[in-house]
Amino acid sequence: MSANIVNTTDANFEADVLQSDVPVLVDFWAGWCAPCKAIAPVLEVLSEEYQGKVKIVKVDVTSCEQTAVNYNIRNIPALLMFKNGEVVGTQVGAAPKSKLTAFIEENI
Repeated sequence: MSANIVNTTDANFEADVLQSDVPVLVDFWAGWCAPCKAIAPVLEVLSEEYQGKVKIVKVDVTSCEQTAVNYNIRNIPALLMFKNGEVVGTQVGAAPKSKLTAFIEENI
């Protein structure tokens, strides 16, 4: 995994995401989810391309159940874009790099 991607926990979510000084793309995922695994390499590339501009944080819904409940995550992968501690965009389901790039661009 890229050094630019942060794996967070329920305990660290506020510090990693809500208190970030740059926009944060949060990937709600699980190890058993094939579409989640499919977009993981795309997120790796995006983490390099947006280094310093956007932080990418992964939340494993199987170990961070409270955070998933707090954000009403029903389907994964679910990508939420946070700015100044607020959700500003949501993308549910796997998507190609072009669509994920557009999602980031329209929300930063």
